[in-house]
Amino acid sequence: MVRAQSGRREPPRSAAGPPLPAPPRSEPRLVRPSSAPVSSPPPPARPASRSPWRSLRHRSMRWWSVANFVSNAGTWMQLTVQNLLVLQITGSAAATGLSMSVQAAPALLMSVLGGAAVDRWPRKLTAAVSQALLSAIAFTTAVLVALDRLDMTSLMVLAAVTGTVATVDNPACALLGNDLVPAEDVPSAIGVGALVFNAGRLAGAALAGVTVGFLGTAAAYFANGFSFLFVTAVIPFLRPAAGAVRQAVAKGERPQAALTVREGIAFFARRPRLMALAGVTGVSAVFGRNYGLTLAVLVTGPLAGGAGAFGTVSTVLAVGGILGAVLGARLRRPSVRLVGALAATGALLQVVAGMSPSLAVLLVLVLPMAVVESVSDTAGTAVLQTDPPAHLRGRVLGVWGSVGTVWSLGGPPALGLLMELAGPRGALVTGGLVIAASITAGHLLSRRTHLPLALPAKDVPRPALETAA
Repeated sequence: MVRAQSGRREPPRSAAGPPLPAPPRSEPRLVRPSSAPVSSPPPPARPASRSPWRSLRHRSMRWWSVANFVSNAGTWMQLTVQNLLVLQITGSAAATGLSMSVQAAPALLMSVLGGAAVDRWPRKLTAAVSQALLSAIAFTTAVLVALDRLDMTSLMVLAAVTGTVATVDNPACALLGNDLVPAEDVPSAIGVGALVFNAGRLAGAALAGVTVGFLGTAAAYFANGFSFLFVTAVIPFLRPAAGAVRQAVAKGERPQAALTVREGIAFFARRPRLMALAGVTGVSAVFGRNYGLTLAVLVTGPLAGGAGAFGTVSTVLAVGGILGAVLGARLRRPSVRLVGALAATGALLQVVAGMSPSLAVLLVLVLPMAVVESVSDTAGTAVLQTDPPAHLRGRVLGVWGSVGTVWSLGGPPALGLLMELAGPRGALVTGGLVIAASITAGHLLSRRTHLPLALPAKDVPRPALETAA
């Protein structure tokens, strides 16, 4: 290789012997070949992938997605059969709703404790144990049903125990999936998880009818028990990809002080973007989103449709949710500002839907409503699961679980009261305007007070140099 040099030079040395004489300054110097490897320039950086499926390039994430599909299908089989079972035992629709509330109620008070447990214990072990416990509950219920020994009291107790275990299982499984991929692929992992959830829901509801028709009610509970065992068997073989964020507390921190429930609550309350995310999600949950309630009354009431018409609307909502999950998985840096913009857009679509003159117009509006809602959910979940430091994420999800339970328990009654006062059209229009106005006011307030609702570059979670434990 010929290279021109300027300035003072050291004379080259041969492999052995004295230095060789330096060439004249006016001539380029010939460099002898060396056995040392020549460093080649680094290859050009590959453009960051925006594929919604990019998280599936990691082998463990593929296995985790398969396990989640099996588990979701089994869970929805059991939930579908459980509602029918309560109706058979009591003949009361109110009792069916009560069983669902009993299962959800533990999250109101115990989610913060469950999140602290997820931060304190190894993630894989926690998820495996919780899945095994849920399997045992499903098998116990199946045996009681097969022996015709299940009464309403036993069913309520089992539902409460299931809800209690879920306060640990939900954040453990959610964060375990994120631990398998680099930080930049977390939105894709969340989007894939939403797709798996919807696919499992459809498969489980369909399999429930077939299973009960041919094998009986107990078979659905047995199937759900085996689905949990399948997840338990897969978990030990999961290996995080390079760049995945570590769960372990950083060296030098005091574990006991770092793992208190109070610290998780304080972090959530002092984090402006998390509080803003809670506000956007809360107002949307109370005044919108409950389309299974509002659109059902609108279709069967003012639009004079029947159960078949509402079934068509529900199908379009499901398709829109799947499309939105795919779009949401393409996100790389979701922010609360994006979540708010999507929620406001969905609210305005809701206003227009409330004024739909016919079912055909409503169907045209329902698809983008579902897409916007799904993308917003994916973006919000990504912010929630990546904004806190790794050692606090379980507790932050626990706080979110408690807050979300308040919305899920209080939202439908409040919306029902609004429909009683204003009718289905008025409820949709009023609710949409309240959501859009609240988000706009919050955005203007954040600009005046300079609240950081988007992730600054210095706060963007970066992949750790070590792989997750």
